[in-house]
This record gives sequence, C-alpha cells and structure tokens, in this order.
Amino acid sequence: MSGIIFFRTGDMDGIRNFYCEKIGAKLWLDQGGCTILSHGNLLLGFCEREEIDTQGVITFFYETREEVDQMYETLEDLAQGYPKKNERYRIYQFFAKDPEGRTVEIQCFLHPLPSMERG
Repeated sequence: MSGIIFFRTGDMDGIRNFYCEKIGAKLWLDQGGCTILSHGNLLLGFCEREEIDTQGVITFFYETREEVDQMYETLEDLAQGYPKKNERYRIYQFFAKDPEGRTVEIQCFLHPLPSMERG
C-alpha cells in the first residue's frame, strides 16, 4: 500500500515544471485535470481547481549535505535562507517556495535512519 498527497493548483504547467525541472520529480500518472508526480517514495498529486491549497510543508529529503547544497544552488532564487543545521531535529535544511507559495523543505538527516518497511 502507498499513499498520495493531493493539492489544488491554479497553475498546472508551472507546478509541473517546478517539481519536475527544479526538484527532480517524475511524472507518475497524468489524469488530465490531475497530475501525480513521484520523487523517491513520495507521491504528490496536483489537480486543477479555481482555489489552490498552500497549507503544510512538502519535504524532500536527501542522503547528504552536499545534495542539499546542490538543491540550494538550484532553488537559490526561491530559497528563504541558506541551508543550516537544525540541532533539535538533527537535520541539515533550508526552505523555499513553489510557484504558488507552498513551503518546500529540502533536508538531509544527520543521524542513521530506520529502514523503510512497506505496510
């Protein structure tokens, strides 16, 4: 079993370009008015609507600080500050905004992670 997080969008082309070109997501399924993107084990759906959803934080995590720094270089014009260490959660992170104003977090964990089991 898996899941999909859906958001309403008013700019499907801009959103699709941002998440595919800048973040590196892949088109998983195009349903016409809804597009589902994949990034590792994360599935994000965007459906064309008049009202948009901008609440919450979409977090993408990477294995190394170097990958976070590379993503910062890609998103620097949209970033809300430089990557930094977050002692409380033992992560290295920065935040940016997508074209419709959703908060996007790019991070890596600075500690070992449990294996990800399905089910």
